[in-house]
Amino acid sequence: MASINYDKIKTDAAQHPKPQDIKYTHGTAGFRMKVGILAGLRSKKLDGKVIGVMITASHNREIDNGVKLVDPYGEMLHQSWEGYATQLANAQTEDELVEIIKTIVKEFDIDETKPSKTTPQLHYVTCCLNTQGTEKSYGEPTEAGYYKKLANAYRRIMEGKSRPSLLYVDSANGVGAIKLKELSNYIDKDILDVIVLNDDIKTQGKLNHLCGADYVKSNQRLPIGINIKAGERAASFDGDADHGTFRLFDGDKISSLAGSFIIDLVKAAGLEGINVGVVQTAYANGSSTHYLEKVMKVPVSCVPTGVKHLHHEAEKFDIGIYFEANGHGTILFSPTAMKIIQQEDAIERLRALTELINQTVGDALSDLLLVEAILANRQWTLKQCNEAYKDLPNRLVKVIVTDRHIFKTTNAERTLVEPAGLQGKIDALVGKYKDGRSFCDELAYSVSGLVYDEAGGTGGRPDEFL
Repeated sequence: MASINYDKIKTDAAQHPKPQDIKYTHGTAGFRMKVGILAGLRSKKLDGKVIGVMITASHNREIDNGVKLVDPYGEMLHQSWEGYATQLANAQTEDELVEIIKTIVKEFDIDETKPSKTTPQLHYVTCCLNTQGTEKSYGEPTEAGYYKKLANAYRRIMEGKSRPSLLYVDSANGVGAIKLKELSNYIDKDILDVIVLNDDIKTQGKLNHLCGADYVKSNQRLPIGINIKAGERAASFDGDADHGTFRLFDGDKISSLAGSFIIDLVKAAGLEGINVGVVQTAYANGSSTHYLEKVMKVPVSCVPTGVKHLHHEAEKFDIGIYFEANGHGTILFSPTAMKIIQQEDAIERLRALTELINQTVGDALSDLLLVEAILANRQWTLKQCNEAYKDLPNRLVKVIVTDRHIFKTTNAERTLVEPAGLQGKIDALVGKYKDGRSFCDELAYSVSGLVYDEAGGTGGRPDEFL
């Protein structure tokens, strides 16, 4: 078997030179440059396992979108490889690129002659392919298999329950529009009735423009093209359909809804030995944390921003729940929990829930069905569910800065270490307000920073705090 063809790499790389004035850092937007090389090396290191390559839209403008790698079981690229991803992306010359590749090969003891597999599929298909024929088999590794798995699980959970009311879905003019329409073909309208809006995927510049989950959450207003009446319901996806916001029923509310439902199912089945936990970031509303810990008595962990941190922390629980405030999230079931659930005939709904949820990564389609199913089983309206706790007034602001790298944080990004003295000034301002909280954080994919503030004593006017 031939080894890596470095001459071919040089020839191809020369056609796509890195701009001289840009330095890339590995962040949530991933990389466009050199990602195929890293995927190939990662696959070789893992004995030919399938590595997913995802062109990501998320909530960014089209020009800011990038590429991410998906590891064999649907999780994000292992953190130990991120530094090499940065080095590859910043290789200025073909010779420098080849030297970095050779360093990776040596560092991870990669057999260059070992054959590799490739796939353009995403998290679900990646996980299915790598678990096929094993006790961890995740499903049929096709798009149709994905739809059938979600539809069958949803149908089982909804058995004997009344259908929720009509749901309008803002698809952010992204791929979620197509996929939701296709998924709807697998589910009878008597248990899921949706109208897909903002579904123009052909017109350039419309993606995430005045619509989508991030727009709704950050601006606290309806997306363009959706005019709903009082009592009607709407959900927003983002451009790549990996997180959603039910109007202002956000990720914090979804965590609470899912957490309480799962805990009740676990208790009803007599599975007291299974521990359930919720993972949040610093951006979670303080009221949601208080409600989870003090009212529901659920352990809550706080981790730095990013799916890789949330996912890894959630894996520490038998059933780990994580939804970022913007709606991005999922629920993980440990092998122990899965084994117990499969053995208990009395917990069919909990078993179906493990199949309804895309455990590989946050998935807006799966999460939408999850919320619909729980509301139907509870016989709750969104208004009833929303009354569990009241959000503290809050505001999230993006601030353009000269150098975002000067902001260094600790305590799961809630406390500034650098610039020196700035945290003390923040604390002084926060101390003027009941339940006040504020923190700054650099944006991994932008020349800007974020400022988040919330407080209970502003009379519902968080801008006073700012």
